[in-house]
Amino acid sequence: MKRRVAISTIGAAALVAALPRVGFAQAKPLRFIVPYPPGGPLDIVARTLAEKTKESLGVVIVENRAGAGGNIGADAAAKAAPDGTTIVMGAVATHAINPWLYAKMPYDPIRDFTPITGVARVPNVLVMSPEVAARLGIAGVADLVAYAKKNPGKLNYGSGGTGSAGHLAGEMFKAQAGVYMVHIPYAGGNPAQLALLAGQVDLNFDNLAAASANIKAGKLKALAVTTAARSSAMPDVPTIAEAGKQLGLPRFDIDTWFGIFAPANLPAEATARLNKAFVDALASADVRARLANLYAEPMAMAPERFAAFVKGELAKYEPLVKASGARVE
Repeated sequence: MKRRVAISTIGAAALVAALPRVGFAQAKPLRFIVPYPPGGPLDIVARTLAEKTKESLGVVIVENRAGAGGNIGADAAAKAAPDGTTIVMGAVATHAINPWLYAKMPYDPIRDFTPITGVARVPNVLVMSPEVAARLGIAGVADLVAYAKKNPGKLNYGSGGTGSAGHLAGEMFKAQAGVYMVHIPYAGGNPAQLALLAGQVDLNFDNLAAASANIKAGKLKALAVTTAARSSAMPDVPTIAEAGKQLGLPRFDIDTWFGIFAPANLPAEATARLNKAFVDALASADVRARLANLYAEPMAMAPERFAAFVKGELAKYEPLVKASGARVE
């Protein structure tokens, strides 16, 4: 009897040893790191996806690891074991802006991650107060560029901080249009929008989700969205690119995007499994409705395409951050 038990134990151990590592990962809870505080758009979307993928992925635990502009949470994922049990909701900040903004980065945005899929993108929108726009005779992007060229340095724009998406959208606009406007950084997007509403700044490149209520209420005038295509949430608002074809702005395309990454060297089968689960979730009607409420456009894609997208974004932001002079030591 003892010999039979021993043989059975050895056989079971051999069977377990022969199982692939990915099989173990599937049996464990999936840790989904959000490198920002609870309650924000990335956190809301992560929790929506965690609920939607529980049948295909099992238990998904959302963990908020905020700090250093998203670097702390992203670094935690980069240094986790590549066994399919840890992913992170990376973003334009963590994977395209911060590498050029921070003097010291704890991770490499390309080398230390396995891209899984893009999730969504939110356009920024060029907004002014209706009163200021009327006083300056600015009805659209062409008028804004013409005024700025005639009055260099007289216009200013606010943003949620030096190196923020709104700041860099302004830097791209200045560079492509050949104009000079003064940047005024605030401690967050909300203070920047309040400053615009109070007439303390002339214009902002604000997040569409944050600005939408005031646009609909007539408190802000939307001149254009910053993406290459119009937003389905506000289809009547033109893009900067189409409004500025004759002004040197035909390739203007900048937004706030976020997507899912795993640690580097994740096995191909685990990458494919995670990609399918989240792409399927992003195609569902309820998830798309939740994204629409956040003025976000879904951007599900294959891992290879997402990897190429991230590399392109990293290259795009290098000259913008350097031109802005923004630096975090």
